Amino acid sequence: MDHLHHLIFFGALLVLASIFAGLLSSRFGAPLLLVFLGLGVLAGEEGPGGFIFNDFRLAYLIGSVALAIVLFDGGLRTRKESFQVAAWPALSLATFGVLITAAIVGLAAHFFAGLSPLQSLLVGAIVGSTDAAAVFFLLNIRGMQIQKRVSATLEVESGVNDPMAIFLTILCVELLSQAGAPQWWELVRDLVTQMAGGALIGFLGGMALVWLLNRVELASGLFPIFAFAFALAVFGGAQEVGASGYLAVYIAGLILGNRRHRASQLIGRFHDGLAWLSQIIMFLMLGLLVTPSKLVPDIGPALVIAAVLMLVARPVAVALCLAPFRFSLRELIFVSWVGLRGAVPIFLATVPVLSNLPGAETFFAIAFVVVLTSLALQGWTIGRAARLLDLELPASSDASERLSVDLTGADIDRDIAAYRVSETSRAIGYPFAELPLPRRCRVLSVIREGTVMAREKLPRLEADDLVLVVAPPEQMLGLDQLFAARPVRRSQDSAVFGEFTLEGNATLGTVADFYCFPVTTPERNMPLADFIARRLRRRPVVGDRLALGPIELVVQAMAGNRVTTAGIELEPYEVRWSRHPLIRRLRTFFARP
Repeated sequence: MDHLHHLIFFGALLVLASIFAGLLSSRFGAPLLLVFLGLGVLAGEEGPGGFIFNDFRLAYLIGSVALAIVLFDGGLRTRKESFQVAAWPALSLATFGVLITAAIVGLAAHFFAGLSPLQSLLVGAIVGSTDAAAVFFLLNIRGMQIQKRVSATLEVESGVNDPMAIFLTILCVELLSQAGAPQWWELVRDLVTQMAGGALIGFLGGMALVWLLNRVELASGLFPIFAFAFALAVFGGAQEVGASGYLAVYIAGLILGNRRHRASQLIGRFHDGLAWLSQIIMFLMLGLLVTPSKLVPDIGPALVIAAVLMLVARPVAVALCLAPFRFSLRELIFVSWVGLRGAVPIFLATVPVLSNLPGAETFFAIAFVVVLTSLALQGWTIGRAARLLDLELPASSDASERLSVDLTGADIDRDIAAYRVSETSRAIGYPFAELPLPRRCRVLSVIREGTVMAREKLPRLEADDLVLVVAPPEQMLGLDQLFAARPVRRSQDSAVFGEFTLEGNATLGTVADFYCFPVTTPERNMPLADFIARRLRRRPVVGDRLALGPIELVVQAMAGNRVTTAGIELEPYEVRWSRHPLIRRLRTFFARP
């Protein structure tokens, strides 16, 4: 009994230490997941903590549950629009991309680690998928905004690529464990069951969860617990029938997050905290599993494999898989660099250990070193890479400044939102009677210094007014942009959105004459928004760039699928990049006789 009490006390202190270490590390820009992993190692048997944890079966169970929670939360936060923009590129990376990555890494493992071809392919399969926990977390830390098509592709890919990696890992383990190889049709059947079965179960489970939440009468505190238990039931049920529980739980979260239901705020906040706790526990536990002295014999080949993964395998897979989708070179470079490896490879490396494969410790050691290298190099430099490639966007209006009340019912499609008007809010610039409210929105009341103001006697809004608005859920983003504080324009924002702003309905011919870029005669009478969509040949997103002779057009804002404003960049990215100090030094160096 005393041993259990010590374990509870030790575990609680470790979680608290992780949180405080995270606060400290954020000042230095260190990836928090790397901090959690490092604390686990320090608390382990060869660290100051001296805690011995070598139960791989328990680690597999805890890791499965924690990863399911992280994926469900990631699905909850993925907007339908983002999924539509990124679905096909992400699916290409999640299937063919994992295969290509595994094959190239397998070649490296064969030549540099001295493993057999099948063992080498197992190493490639283990580290072949990007990690949902790392990608979801690091792309959204400190409010960093990345161009939507790129961030959505990375997030959706990390949410749906686990089935292929798990399938390849289990296949290689089975081939190494038995003499005969399965028939090709059995492999195809298993893969289809994993992918299609997981997607179908996730969709049906998500729809059932929405239906139940809108009809079952529960105490408010039970709604998030009900959703949590149902998500785990979807995960476990899919696994039971041979489908991918990880894909199923992500799709279920995606359905729930994009459907109208009761207690959406309660469920969202609960799962946000639960996902944090799951990531902390998962990375601490994986750190506890590691014995640093056992890594030493494999650290050299593992570092080479990590370098091949980051600098060769991932870029080749990205270039081949995204070639049909018209990504720019800068976008391809960023997607290649943010192929983050995290808990999933270490988690998959426990499968050979549980199967008692010869040399299983080598697979685990290589996976750990690869993850450590990825989090340290790629995780630490995501922000710098986004800024260097002009893919970081200025901060948008913060929805956290809104307090919402759900009014879900059979015949209700409105919510109530409360905003505290700031000094920089757009709403202050309009007479109250002329506020440009989105369609089907109405101000219920304005409270100033504790007094409800008479609407007919209110000339205009002032800073610190509390405004109550009733609106459809789909119009909340427009209200955020109207009432929330406008972000302070930074000096580098003009490098992202251009020096000048044009309306989407501006006539193209007039703009082309003024800025001297070529357009065809039929295009001269087109609105700027239609021209951008036509030339891009894909759905525009904020941050998209279109090179036109000496300038670039940059999409600044969207309303649905239509460009509302675009920027004019007088010095295109390639020109600014050619002036970068690093490029200047390289030119000077190679110009020397």
